[in-house]
Amino acid sequence: MQQTVNVDLGERAYRVEIGPDLLAQSGHYIAPLLHRPRVAVLTDETVSGLHLEGLRAGLSAAGIELSALALPAGEATKGWPQFERAVEWLLSEKVERRDVVVALGGGVIGDLAGFAAAVLRRGVRFVQIPTSLLAQVDSSVGGKTGINAPQGKNLIGAFHQPSLVLADTSVLGTLTDRDFLAGYGEVVKYGLLGDAAFFEWLEVNGPALASGDMAARVQAVTRSVQMKADIVARDETEQGDRALLNLGHTFCHALEAATGYSDRLLHGEGVAIGCAMAFELSARLGLCSQESPSRVRAHLRAMGMKTDLADIPGDLPGAEALIDLMAQDKKVVDGQLRFILARGIGEAFVTSDVPRDAVMSVLTDALAAR
Repeated sequence: MQQTVNVDLGERAYRVEIGPDLLAQSGHYIAPLLHRPRVAVLTDETVSGLHLEGLRAGLSAAGIELSALALPAGEATKGWPQFERAVEWLLSEKVERRDVVVALGGGVIGDLAGFAAAVLRRGVRFVQIPTSLLAQVDSSVGGKTGINAPQGKNLIGAFHQPSLVLADTSVLGTLTDRDFLAGYGEVVKYGLLGDAAFFEWLEVNGPALASGDMAARVQAVTRSVQMKADIVARDETEQGDRALLNLGHTFCHALEAATGYSDRLLHGEGVAIGCAMAFELSARLGLCSQESPSRVRAHLRAMGMKTDLADIPGDLPGAEALIDLMAQDKKVVDGQLRFILARGIGEAFVTSDVPRDAVMSVLTDALAAR
């Protein structure tokens, strides 16, 4: 059942191993990277309680020792204070240039640990062991690392590719339904941006995947990672094609900022809502049929996911304020908002040519429906 995806970046190429029970085999995969039999692990308090001992056992089977720092769980960790704590801890552990830092956790830990590895001694290697579906299909692959600033998400960071990714699909069984479905928002995104056949497969197999079918989970993670790997190999630093991976994210990041990066809206939930809104905007601009956004929403609803602004609890700012939040996004180029729109399911493209009043009308109508 295990699958391997190669991320083809020349001398910085690496493998993504996908399948159940990889924590138990972690020593086998990580040992060849090491100059001495020890690793420093950054994790969070929730993941540490669930999976750190499993990783310790897997490493110790290959004679590798680990030391670990568990940071608080949650998006608030992805800022200067915990980043500084992580870097100073790595220095206190005497992590050297030839050592390996391991990120054990979801996207927050992966992004923060990767950035810490990027700046520590001007760059040490790191291994991603993503424990959430969202991290397995998205943030652990491609080398984007970073932390948030008060002005917005991921505005401080570096491109720093991992040396290896171990996506253990059996750990997904410890996720809450909400966290699993939030990650599924990123899985759906891959079908919507470039693979209509994958989206059709998800329409059929999504419920089995959500209820724990391991073969379906491995297949969905593998296809998502393969699509991301292909795009990253073509455009590592997001000069062109890689921006397609941000389908739904321009809306999503504004909504996350509006909800204070809190549990009111998880990242993958924002992506799902953002994808639905991107297709709605595309239909209103005459780029795709009205059937496309209806089909996107129908599948998300069938999976029990958030699909509209009405699904976000609490107050939201007005359309004008949301557009101002979009303007803080990293994807702004020369002051122009870049949107990923679609000519149909599986046919996304990047454009800056989106009339402000069209975005305004989509947001206004969505807010009115709350």
